[in-house]
Amino acid sequence: MGRRYFGTDGVRGRVGEHPMTVDFALHLASAAARVLAPGGGTVLIGKDTRLSGYMFESALEAGFVAAGVDVMLIGPLPTPGIAYLTTRFDCDFGVVISASHNLYDDNGIKFFDGSGAKLSDELEEAIENELAQPPTTRTSRSLGRATRVDRSRTVYQDFCTSTLPAGADLSGLKIVVDCANGACYKVAPRILADLGAEIVPIGCSPNGRNINDGCGSTAPDLLQLTVPGVRANVGIALDGDGDRLVMVDHLGRIVDGDQLLYVIARARKLAGTLRGPVVGTVMSNLGLEVGLRASGIEFRRAAVGDRYVLAMLRELQGILGGETSGHILCLDKTTTGDGLVCALQVLAVMQQTGRPLAELASGMQKYPQVLLNVKVAKRFDPAAVPAVQEALARIERTMGGEGRVVLRPSGTEPVIRVMVEGRDEGATRAAATELADVVRTAAG
Repeated sequence: MGRRYFGTDGVRGRVGEHPMTVDFALHLASAAARVLAPGGGTVLIGKDTRLSGYMFESALEAGFVAAGVDVMLIGPLPTPGIAYLTTRFDCDFGVVISASHNLYDDNGIKFFDGSGAKLSDELEEAIENELAQPPTTRTSRSLGRATRVDRSRTVYQDFCTSTLPAGADLSGLKIVVDCANGACYKVAPRILADLGAEIVPIGCSPNGRNINDGCGSTAPDLLQLTVPGVRANVGIALDGDGDRLVMVDHLGRIVDGDQLLYVIARARKLAGTLRGPVVGTVMSNLGLEVGLRASGIEFRRAAVGDRYVLAMLRELQGILGGETSGHILCLDKTTTGDGLVCALQVLAVMQQTGRPLAELASGMQKYPQVLLNVKVAKRFDPAAVPAVQEALARIERTMGGEGRVVLRPSGTEPVIRVMVEGRDEGATRAAATELADVVRTAAG
């Protein structure tokens, strides 16, 4: 049948429109229960701070309990926290209700297996195949039970702290932390403060509607102003579900996922703990590849999406990988992208070396890279359109082999991503704008 609803990061869409409805969530829960826990079992459900999270939490709870699955409800907690606790609590699988970095109008449902990893394409397909069946309702004797385990979030906080070297703390650091009014708003400030840092929190007052709204890793402008404004050492920006990280140096300059991956990889290399190549994606800045090569570190590119980065890391027995957006995998610490854990790794390097983030990241020189998102009514393959093919070939000839062009449909939003990278910023931006205009025309 193929996958109709699962994208690169679960099922996602605008709340109230199919598939993000209560009816679909109920069917999805029942289908997932039949595939992932056919004989009954336990599921952990977490969410971010969107207003619709309560509605979907109730629908999923009803579907799972009716199918004979016990439900543990932990409330707002970062996506990677659910991945970790799914394993820690010996659950059969975990569920996160979140649309990650999107605004509150959207929501999503994503799954982890019992090992804390995202589901394989095959399992997602099997769940979709079950959606044609009506929801299961067992007899009273066989129903699941639902319990709230909100206080267990401290278990995740302790885990994050444990990823630092023994005895390490953050005393002497002044940190501005932006939690995007999302899932990290409780745990992130507490973890950093417990480690001895002086904390200036922003984006930590969710109201159900302000998640990712002018804050967090996708909108770090306020963080960039606040860090130098309060004379902080560094700023941390997480996205709404806490799996992405962007940082700001003491001068208010953005340090993105590529640069953070460079800092962590180089530190691991110097410590002798780096294994395998570092894995990025086709969208990773060419400067990351060049910088790592200068440090004697092999770099490989996977398709866009952390699941593909993870698959390549496993295949090549690597431990570090990530995306420019800040979705970074430290497999020597955890099973999935975790913004808090990655931030702690960078802060630990700053403490151990006594060097500011700006200096640590300076070894990687970013190539000018322009990324434009072209909104479309429906997804399509732009590379299959003749006019787009001609423009693509013309731009690549103009660049003369000293740049890259990537054109791909987003897996999470109705947009076509146009990325052009080259040595000259002006020429690079002109090429990206030209190609985006052609794609926009092709999209109608």
